[in-house]
Amino acid sequence: MATIKIKQIGSPIRRPASQKEILIGLGLNKMHRVVELNDSPEIRGMIAKLPHMVAIVEG
Repeated sequence: MATIKIKQIGSPIRRPASQKEILIGLGLNKMHRVVELNDSPEIRGMIAKLPHMVAIVEG
């Protein structure tokens, strides 16, 4: 199964509760934290909702 690395680049302060919940669902809750998850349409959809707060890390 392919994996994808995601890094949190934006703060959840003053963001809607739904965006904070998506970050927690991705396993992110602190700045500059990197997680490796399975690359699935569900994960890609969560990333698409937070383009200002997360980035895909190459490598």
